[in-house]
Amino acid sequence: MHETAKYIPDELDRRLIAHLRADGRASLSKLSEALGVARGTVQNRLDRLLKSGTLLGFTARVRDDYNDGTLHAVMMVEVIGKSTTQVIRKLRGLPEIYSLHTTNGNWDLIANIRAASLADFDRVLREVRMIDGVSNSETSLLLSSV
Repeated sequence: MHETAKYIPDELDRRLIAHLRADGRASLSKLSEALGVARGTVQNRLDRLLKSGTLLGFTARVRDDYNDGTLHAVMMVEVIGKSTTQVIRKLRGLPEIYSLHTTNGNWDLIANIRAASLADFDRVLREVRMIDGVSNSETSLLLSSV
């Protein structure tokens, strides 16, 4: 059985993705004008990027200051043995975990946390520490952007 080759975006695909990152709701007409190609070309490229899994979907981006009451934090997580996959699955289930990354060094994972209150933040910290496979964590609140 032959594996299909992984699709590698070319320069036009990368430009299309960049435009979509700036405006995920841009029309085909607007994208074709910005890229200097026909609408059909944009549609074909979008279809290929979605079908190949290169482009996973479209989402709303919200200004960082949209909800100034939101607490932002970074949590470094150390995982025991080979339980990383299970820990990632559990962390992804917490809605306050905005993004999750693997890393190297002393910490195995880095989680970006957004919580509505200190009580919610405290609850998230407790929930993370209770996950089987989490051996240690260190969290820092983000105070201001500079």
